Amino acid sequence: MGSRLTRPLVAAAFVACVGAGISAPERAEAREIVRLNFQAEPGTIVIRNSERRLYLVKENGVAIRYRVAVGRSSEQWEGRTVVNGRHVRPAWSPPAVVRRANPNLPDVIPGGAPNNPMGEGALTLAGGEYAIHGTTAGMRRSVGTAASFGCFRMLNEDVVDLMNRVGVGTTVIVKR
Repeated sequence: MGSRLTRPLVAAAFVACVGAGISAPERAEAREIVRLNFQAEPGTIVIRNSERRLYLVKENGVAIRYRVAVGRSSEQWEGRTVVNGRHVRPAWSPPAVVRRANPNLPDVIPGGAPNNPMGEGALTLAGGEYAIHGTTAGMRRSVGTAASFGCFRMLNEDVVDLMNRVGVGTTVIVKR
């Protein structure tokens, strides 16, 4: 299930990830180093909805490429934003669009709960209720598909890796 983060929970219920980083809960399977076929500044995150891939641009024309679940076709978006928060095992409050699709969800799912769609971590994005986040064990198979409500879902081990490489203020470019 995709998700949007609500502003009150970002401030009130998330545990900030400060300096020390977080440890990966399991071995990474989805990331790889690739040559870029587009231009972007090193340190930028580029998400390509059509590829269902997230690129962390490095020096010398290469990037770390991760598989991601992107928004369903009706929920995909494009644009430029920045990471405005880094959160370890954040609590999650379903936004209205998710609640309409799943009316029996609780008001808040605690961080670390097995049914919390944020998984091990979340990078919140400025200008909306979207995030790049981990996933629940039951939703791992959705990574690499168009399945969310607009967020970008990664394997937990990959979101942990990405969170350890980027900080608040990182530019994020979402393309078709």
